[in-house]
Amino acid sequence: MFYSFLDAITKEKKSIEDLFIFIGNIDVAISTASLKFGNLKICTPTFNDHHEINAQNIHHPLIENCISNTIQLLDKSMLLTGSNMSGKSTFIRTIAVNSILAQAFNFCFASAYNAPFYKVYSSIRITDDLLDHTSYYLQEVLNIKELIDASNDDNPCLFILDELFKGTNTIERISGGKAILSYLNKTQHTVLVSTHDIELTELLRQDHYELFHFSEQIEDHELFFDHKLKKGSLKTRNALKILELYKYPSSIITEAKKVEKNYFS
Repeated sequence: MFYSFLDAITKEKKSIEDLFIFIGNIDVAISTASLKFGNLKICTPTFNDHHEINAQNIHHPLIENCISNTIQLLDKSMLLTGSNMSGKSTFIRTIAVNSILAQAFNFCFASAYNAPFYKVYSSIRITDDLLDHTSYYLQEVLNIKELIDASNDDNPCLFILDELFKGTNTIERISGGKAILSYLNKTQHTVLVSTHDIELTELLRQDHYELFHFSEQIEDHELFFDHKLKKGSLKTRNALKILELYKYPSSIITEAKKVEKNYFS
């Protein structure tokens, strides 16, 4: 009976696979339809072939009460600076997630979305791997190399990078980062990169990168973020202020501010 049962299944293998795919398609269709007809703020995307991103009131679907932002880039890429916790990484993730949703399901979380039909590549969350004998920096190198190879594609690509080369020293991070970002920013591609390195703003301004930033306000010894995208490069820093707000010893704060003033101002 057992072998007879196996034989019967084997004979119907193709039918079972077809049924599996059919049920999967129905399940996806029901889930997509339920989402589209819910109370979420979504739109039907449109696509172009002239290297432009125009996303109105775009927001991240997994963040409750997410602050929406509007971005328009024409024949340019984005260099995004900002204070710690201001929303840089979340914003570039938002663009990546919505571009994939737009292309896969024909809806995205925005009031309007128009962009090329991209191949999406990212270098965001990187970790070292002891079992594979790769350090954090080496893993970064391998990830970025995949993007460099992909940039030779004639089809439009969207490259999402968060804090390029965090695993190495400042001088080589900035010099290497500038060279790589210039290389990736070919005519048909769009690069969205977030960074704390203000030096990159001047180095990339002439390489068809448009500058944006997020910022914060300090009121009554507390940080307040509006999470609104602003044009231009960041003019303020808040890392030492956050140490101070979280009750680091005053001697540490004083010495840090002295070093900042004497060596980096």
